Amino acid sequence: MRAHRYFPSFRGGDPRAWLLAIVRNACWTWLRANRPREVGARLDDVDEAPDSLAPSAEEELVRRVDAERLREALAALPAEFREVLVLREFEELSYRAIADVAGIPIGTVMSRLARARARLQAALAAPVAREALL
Repeated sequence: MRAHRYFPSFRGGDPRAWLLAIVRNACWTWLRANRPREVGARLDDVDEAPDSLAPSAEEELVRRVDAERLREALAALPAEFREVLVLREFEELSYRAIADVAGIPIGTVMSRLARARARLQAALAAPVAREALL
């Protein structure tokens, strides 16, 4: 509704970035009003094309554990790091588009992205608890 209402203010450029900025701002406004503390984002399972060969039970378990570890590691990132990482890696936006969406300088996008990747890599490199596999 906001995008429709404010469409006359659109001055060209990347319409996807403009729309994502509206969605982002509406989300942050809603979160500030309804959830005073930061809530970790729950990412939906990624739909994957089915393989012609069904995975074994062990492969399926390992896949589930890996997906859950990734979800937890992403949720553990501070919001500003998680935001740029999701926009870059999942939404495949350019650094400039991320800067426009988040309302931050492009240099800040690059530094946050580097820090987010480093934190994510460190979290995923930690050994898996044996109990998680059982």
